[in-house]
Amino acid sequence: MRPLMSVLFAAAFLPAGLGSAAAQEAAVYVATYIEVAPTAAGQAVALIKDLGAATRKEDGNQRFQAVQERSRPNRFVVLEAWNDQKALEAHGKSEHVAAFRQKLAGINTAPYDERVHGAFAPAALPAPARGAVWVVTHVDVPPPFKDNAVGLLKQLVGDSRKDPGNLMFEVSQQGNRPNHFTVVEVWKNGKAFDAGQTAAPARQFRDKLGPMLGALYDQRLYKPVE
Repeated sequence: MRPLMSVLFAAAFLPAGLGSAAAQEAAVYVATYIEVAPTAAGQAVALIKDLGAATRKEDGNQRFQAVQERSRPNRFVVLEAWNDQKALEAHGKSEHVAAFRQKLAGINTAPYDERVHGAFAPAALPAPARGAVWVVTHVDVPPPFKDNAVGLLKQLVGDSRKDPGNLMFEVSQQGNRPNHFTVVEVWKNGKAFDAGQTAAPARQFRDKLGPMLGALYDQRLYKPVE
């Protein structure tokens, strides 16, 4: 996508209060998947909370939100946003990141899976809501279907944000593999999530996306690490 079109596309989906489209276009979004031994889930929560407290104080950090999988609480996703690549690289060299990675190495059961994204349809984090359901989905299509997926995701974002049960709907696009996308949704509660999944826009999206998928549609439900 050409730079000007990228900026205009981001602006079309930019909620109020997130700053200029140009600033969002420069922003870097990170989704990091962490899996630890089932017996170490509590230890991982403590490590992630400490990391979050230190990260939020860093220059250039816009967001640090960790979520814990509901059905398998030993699996987590850390969702970050940074002003630019330079800020992210500085974060990666910080002492608290090094300490976190070192401690995590003793309890993890899968590689530290960090995926760096660019803006696609950014959104502001919602206010904390009791009972809210967080959803993180990895969408992977073969490269020839990338533009088709872009169109489908664009439509889904617009439709989903109109749903009264939706608190947040964001999509980011992986930088080194632009045919991969991360979708982050927040719904008021389980009932709202179920209704959203069975609504016409979501069903039509899945029907059209299905033949294009290059891997399993990886949708998981989470709760925030607080």
